[in-house]
Parts: sequence; C-alpha cells; structure tokens
Amino acid sequence: MKQPPTNEPGERDGRKDFDFLIGSWKIRHRRLKERLKGCIEWEEFEGTSEVRSILDGLGNMDELTMNRASGRVQAVTVRLYNPATREWSIYWVASSSPGTLDVPMVGKFDGSRGKFFSQEVFEGRHIFNRFVWTVNSPNACRWEQAFSADGGKTWETNWTMEFIRQG
Repeated sequence: MKQPPTNEPGERDGRKDFDFLIGSWKIRHRRLKERLKGCIEWEEFEGTSEVRSILDGLGNMDELTMNRASGRVQAVTVRLYNPATREWSIYWVASSSPGTLDVPMVGKFDGSRGKFFSQEVFEGRHIFNRFVWTVNSPNACRWEQAFSADGGKTWETNWTMEFIRQG
C-alpha cells in the first residue's frame, strides 16, 4: 500500500482541515437574487447541514437542506483530500440541478481560513469562482462564494452561509 508523502520542511498535511465541520449545523444563508448583473438585492433563508467523515478521514460529505422562498432545496457536498498535492477538491450537487456535479473547487487552508477556486461557465460566460471558508470557533464558521467575470481582477460576493453548531 502506498503511503502518503512525507511532509517537506515548511509544508503541512491538511487532511484534517475540514474536521471542524463534522456534525450538525443550523445555517443562515444570504444570497444575491441575481449574480453578475449588478444586483444588490439579497434573499435570506435558513437551512441545516449534517456533515460526516468518509474514506477514513480523507474526505467528508454533507447533506444540506435550504428553505428558500421559492421552495425547499436539498444538496450534497463531497470534499476530498489529495495527500500528493495537499489540496482539497469540493464537489456540489443540488436538487435544483439533479444528476450534475458542479466543477470542483480546488484549494487549501492557511490556518483558520481556506480558499478554493474553479474556472467554470455561468450563464454562458467563462468565470472564476471562489469559496472562502473561515473557522471562527469550534461552534461557528462562515462560507462565502464570489464570482469574477474579469479574470480575478474584481470579485462579486454572491452567497454567504453562517454556520452555528447544533447539539
């Protein structure tokens, strides 16, 4: 069996970076009603998430429920750690687009903050997508998503989630 690479001096193994997320959460969502259109109107809604470890700690997955004004949406996130690159890949699928995994977000943590990026097509335009995870305490964390249509020069934050641990 192949062993994970030994850390080089100054490099860290990030396989436990998402361990803070294991458990049950109440989530307060704030999402722009329209993205990359100069919209400043936000939709706010509640949700829940249940996160568990998978693959003997090399990943985790969550099941989210979002109670939007337009109806209930369910989603699944799968996060997988690659010991060779020391990076995470984050995959998302929602009941609003069943059968299709979004392009993976790839990145890592630097302390209590993680940044993850992808290039994808949004409404016919090529964009950059950025996730930022911030661990505020063992019982609170924040996620935000931002899009850039100009190659990363400017970013529009279009969705935030404030997590509060339950139980």
